[in-house]
Amino acid sequence: MIGQESAAPAAANWFVENAWLIVLLPTVSAVLTLFIGKRTPGRGAVYGILAIGTAFVLSVGALWQFVQHGGGRFVKSVEWFQVGSFHVEAGQLIDGLAAVMLVVVTAISLCVHIYSVGYMHGDQRYTWFFVVLSLFTAAMLNVVIASNLFQLLLGWEVMGVCSYLLIGHWWEERENSSAAIKAFITTRIGDVPFTFGIFALVFAAGFETANIEEVGHVIAEGRASNALVSGAALLLFGGTIGKSAQFPLHVWLPDAMAGPTPVSALIHAATMVAAGVYLVGRLYEVFVHADPFVLQFVAIIAGITMLGAAMLAIVQDDIKRVLAYSTISQLAYMVAGLSMGPEGVTAGFFHLWTHAFFKALLFLGAGAVIHAVHSNNMSEMGGLRAPLRTTFWTFLIGSLALAGIPPLAGFWSKDELITVASDGHPVLFVTFLVTAFLTAFYMTRGVALTFFGDYRGHGHPHEAPVSMTGPLVALAAATVVVGFVGAPQLDAPFAQWVFFEEPHIPEFSPLVAAIAVIVAIAGIAVGWGLYGRRREEDPVLQLGPVTTTLQNRYYIDRAYMSYVVLPIRDRLSSAVYWFDRNVLDGVVNGAAAFARALSLVVAWFDRRVIDGAVNGAAGTAGFTGGILRYIQSGNVQRYAAFLFTGVVILAIVVTRI
Repeated sequence: MIGQESAAPAAANWFVENAWLIVLLPTVSAVLTLFIGKRTPGRGAVYGILAIGTAFVLSVGALWQFVQHGGGRFVKSVEWFQVGSFHVEAGQLIDGLAAVMLVVVTAISLCVHIYSVGYMHGDQRYTWFFVVLSLFTAAMLNVVIASNLFQLLLGWEVMGVCSYLLIGHWWEERENSSAAIKAFITTRIGDVPFTFGIFALVFAAGFETANIEEVGHVIAEGRASNALVSGAALLLFGGTIGKSAQFPLHVWLPDAMAGPTPVSALIHAATMVAAGVYLVGRLYEVFVHADPFVLQFVAIIAGITMLGAAMLAIVQDDIKRVLAYSTISQLAYMVAGLSMGPEGVTAGFFHLWTHAFFKALLFLGAGAVIHAVHSNNMSEMGGLRAPLRTTFWTFLIGSLALAGIPPLAGFWSKDELITVASDGHPVLFVTFLVTAFLTAFYMTRGVALTFFGDYRGHGHPHEAPVSMTGPLVALAAATVVVGFVGAPQLDAPFAQWVFFEEPHIPEFSPLVAAIAVIVAIAGIAVGWGLYGRRREEDPVLQLGPVTTTLQNRYYIDRAYMSYVVLPIRDRLSSAVYWFDRNVLDGVVNGAAAFARALSLVVAWFDRRVIDGAVNGAAGTAGFTGGILRYIQSGNVQRYAAFLFTGVVILAIVVTRI
């Protein structure tokens, strides 16, 4: 069965109709790189770059179609199988939200692929890295265009496997393999309720379909009970908590920095963590029609996460961990936006859009620094402003954007979120502002410790190759301009891109914008005042119990280790070991003993009965055969004697009778 539904003229556009190619291209590049990559000049990187580059062009074409024709929606699906009245389909659902996400994912992935050519040069698993990187991108793109919940789940889980492989790319070091396992298990914990949430939606649809649009219609029309919809929403949000690293499953993301830096950039900007936020937006009908407490719960989780992660970022020495906690905090901004109604959804996705560009820029900039000094620790950096001039200026642009300084991208999206929160969400409003201050502070600290003062490392740092600095310049340029597509003064076209049918554009408030900028400048001023000159002692590490608590990550990781990991690893594993040795081994050994005894019985029966019968039959046959052979010898005299003897015996018998 092939069906399609669209709002003309969007459906007539080639780019929209063939959006499935955007997923197919990186998938094919992964296969080509795997099988012939090592025999290709450049060891296979060219396949991924060409595929993602082409996918980016197709994505821009699809988005441009929506912009030109004022929106629409294109749905096309092919049935996988049918069980009774239940249909499972695969296909594409392309609307403004999907079109925007396609551009984000392909743009960031293209920069990461090009950057990786220089960063991963000389790596012993260079080709394999590009295989998984392309597959990782393809999985996220499948999530974006999926028209069916199970198709979305497939891409969701393939992403989890790819993240495990990429985070643990340098698995020879225990830290890296442990980080990969931690990320895989933690996100799987979130995937359990997410999967049950999908089952709940299928149940709500009467076990007839898992099509995302049809399920949305069922819920919007009130054909499912409120309790079921609310339960499904909470279960689905469990997947967001895991993938988008929200409290209490945020613990995997900082440790995931053990993987190669390009992987960190892709995870933090466009794939894994963005998937959780995108999920809520794609299935927003479920959340908006659930009980109000569901979105209140979402807001509480987001508030705890954004403030808690920002506090942790201020005490980190590893430059990538600073950015990792920053990502957790900024993701919470987006999740909080999704909890504040239609205008909040627009602002949340606008922040997802802008954050992708400047966070990818920051991670790739951090990778260029690490590439130069061969260390992740800012305590071993400093004074890199001169030797790494391109990296410095691009990193500075990304930092200012993250801090929310106008006119850079982060200002426009953060301002929208804070503006929406100022109208009826006072707790989130204050939390946004405090987090914004901390963000500006820790990014100023990071820039000062990395690029200013005296160099505290070893060797002679030098600028990265063009394959690495080129993407930095491109992302820096994007960071300057992409925020304007959501500027209210320019009619905020981004809101129309994402929600063409009913765009909800947050109103611009000069007062709120001024407050947000003042808070950001205050954070920069405090950060520069503490770190602009001072180098001997880190001020935030001199706060006694506060510093200790932050350095121990609020003891959450320790609690997980003590009350979850160790009981499972030690006690449960001991019980499993005992069961294996005493029960399973007992059953196996008993079966073996029984088989051995049975074989002895069978052997005796074979020798004594079957062999005896066969040998007896053979002996009888041999005896009778011997007699016949003696009788039928061909000797005439013997025949005459036998005949005479027979006649005599017959005569005696007759006479007796």
